Amino acid sequence: MKEPSSLVARKATERILEISGLPVYRNRPTELLTDLYQLTMMYGHFRAGRHEQRVVFDMFYRKNPCGNGYVVAAGLEQVVWYLQHVQFSLEDLDYLRSLGLFGEDFLQALHHFHFSGDLYAVPEGTIVFPGEPLLRFEGPMFEVQLIESAVLSFVNHQSLIATKAQRIVDAAKSNPKSPEAPVIEMGLRRAQNVDAAVFGARAAFIGGCTSTSNVLAGQSFGIPVSGTQGHSWIQSFPSELEAFRAYADTFPDHTVLLVDTYDVLNSGIQNAIVVGRELKEKGKKLHAIRIDSGDLAYLSKRARKMLDAAGLTDCGIVASSDLDEWTIRELALQGAEITSYGVGTSLITSYDCPALGGVYKLVAHEVEGRWTPCIKISENPEKVTNPGKKKVLRLSKEGKAVADLIALDEEEFDGSKQLTVFHPVHTYKRKTIVDFQIENLLQPIVRAGELVYVLPDLREIRTHVERGLQQFSSETLRHVNPHEYHVDLSKKLWDLKQDLLSEVRA
Repeated sequence: MKEPSSLVARKATERILEISGLPVYRNRPTELLTDLYQLTMMYGHFRAGRHEQRVVFDMFYRKNPCGNGYVVAAGLEQVVWYLQHVQFSLEDLDYLRSLGLFGEDFLQALHHFHFSGDLYAVPEGTIVFPGEPLLRFEGPMFEVQLIESAVLSFVNHQSLIATKAQRIVDAAKSNPKSPEAPVIEMGLRRAQNVDAAVFGARAAFIGGCTSTSNVLAGQSFGIPVSGTQGHSWIQSFPSELEAFRAYADTFPDHTVLLVDTYDVLNSGIQNAIVVGRELKEKGKKLHAIRIDSGDLAYLSKRARKMLDAAGLTDCGIVASSDLDEWTIRELALQGAEITSYGVGTSLITSYDCPALGGVYKLVAHEVEGRWTPCIKISENPEKVTNPGKKKVLRLSKEGKAVADLIALDEEEFDGSKQLTVFHPVHTYKRKTIVDFQIENLLQPIVRAGELVYVLPDLREIRTHVERGLQQFSSETLRHVNPHEYHVDLSKKLWDLKQDLLSEVRA
């Protein structure tokens, strides 16, 4: 008998989790990865007999980070893993009992906790925009309330780093002399902690980095690892040349030499050329030199001339030294002869914009078997939520996205008919579209606690990013003052929102 598709999806997903993530996740506590107020709210619902009421929560963000025009969605795999593994141990319950806040019947309910709800989400690597739900949870209040903090932590962090990586990778492509120059993630020692380093490396790969220096991330997620030597290696030998020769003898097929320990032009490159010629005589090659300080544009151009004159025309030049997208773009404008970039602090911490402000909001609850929409009001118009159970549709014409439409889940649309969409805040902004294709961005991931989605590997996710970027104009993708992409509401959702606002005012 053929297995049902949900079971096939679950088995495939479990294999990916076992292969790609287990070294990081093994024995990690998950159930107390929450804010206290989630537990106090759960207890309040439990005492009031409301804990089994079914509700819908949306996870979305309000503002693009780093002045960008979009975000690369990431972190879904960790959300799936979390939903599968969250379970309160006896030790956890003892700790919660020691707080003196919760009754014993509530603690016993936690002991039997498991996620039995539904999750719809945009696939990792999807290009997304402010206001549109990235994840939609449906289930008992008792379950859906608990997971908020962990879900936000996973998705906010990885989406931020994936977006920052994409900006840096895009900047690296701006140099016409080396438009395919790879970016290496090198931020382990500067990340805020180990988890940020490992999951940040994963997100950086989604964002376009080709490798990482982080060996644990390489093992956990199958990311290629890269590394050479540090200045201490050079300093530990009687001379720079001896250090280079020893390294080339140890790694004759992977020789990359760090040339700025003493003097880049008068020592480092000249000694690298000596070793490069020796490797060439043995049928090997000097793969690259790395410059980690100084004027990278000037030094790379001088290095290129010296290497070419020595017959080492296929030797690459790696640049590091506190790079970010702005520095890399400036290097490109100056004609730097750089063939790859190593980026650490600015990438792994998203240094100039260290947080993505994703939020998790209640949008509907079930009353007597029917979904009742609810709305959050704010003095700030952009913080007024969009009510009801919703979906996100990407509307495109001739392969190019023209708008994203947030609509109620039950609505159906015909791409051959004229459609008017409404800005969620500025009422005078409307757009009419006709002859368009429709893509539903929110895909079923978990239903009734069971996986129904096959998690792709990182290379498939990265391909999804590249295809997604091709849907958008260069004006939307530019780094400075990007064009604001339309994320609008359907007429039915717009009317529902206005009706609820009127009720609240009344």
